[in-house]
Amino acid sequence: MKLIANISTMFHEVPLCTRLAAARDAGFDGVEIQFPGADDIDALKAASHATGMPITLINVPRGPGDAVGLAALPGQDDAYRAAVATCAAQAQALGVRKVNVLSGRPADGMAREACLATLKRNLAHTADVMAAIDVSVMVEPVNRGDVPGFFLSGLAEGLALLDEIDHPNLALQFDFYHMAITEPDLPAAIRRAGPRIGHVQFADAPGRHEPGTGRIDFAAAFAALRDTGYADAVSAEYTPRHGTTQGLAWLPDFKRMIQ
Repeated sequence: MKLIANISTMFHEVPLCTRLAAARDAGFDGVEIQFPGADDIDALKAASHATGMPITLINVPRGPGDAVGLAALPGQDDAYRAAVATCAAQAQALGVRKVNVLSGRPADGMAREACLATLKRNLAHTADVMAAIDVSVMVEPVNRGDVPGFFLSGLAEGLALLDEIDHPNLALQFDFYHMAITEPDLPAAIRRAGPRIGHVQFADAPGRHEPGTGRIDFAAAFAALRDTGYADAVSAEYTPRHGTTQGLAWLPDFKRMIQ
């Protein structure tokens, strides 16, 4: 496994494109970015090449304003497909291997069946588009305490969705932080998800800060992850309590855990 940093949440002490070098110097093997801006793509590509730091994952654009995704919103198919096209172009430019889809927050009163049908249709479309450029697609369950009204939440919902769509280019983005909140036993949840896990993120819970600031047993979680056969990137996606570099005391232990 490789340890990477989410530079949308970390290394805010320096400008975005400088964060790749900062992550490399701190000991990370690569980075991910939530929503790269159109004006940042060329500079990010140059920074990735200059530092030797791969950009592993980006998200499909989430929509305007305070939107948290478009994929499960009936009536937004055209906007979602435009977002997928944008993401595909960015993924090719940046050389990313994975993209993540956020289902979003449907309006009050929207029928769940309609939202689910929309999400299934949009995920199948995304998986087809990205397969053509050799990019894997993730879908992420998010806890509703942090994001009230988020459509896809919890492991059971995520696994059921993958089973229903049954697309070879679609997997689960498994965030230890969200799953520690929605699932009673995080290692058991990891083992249950098993080979459906396509990407891993982590922050401690509660708080979504550095490992060691909450209650997650990361040694047990990574032992369970190894049991699944997962051998890809694991990404630190947390909000530092103070400065990013001041809060990296956990990093050497994590490197040993994921070996």
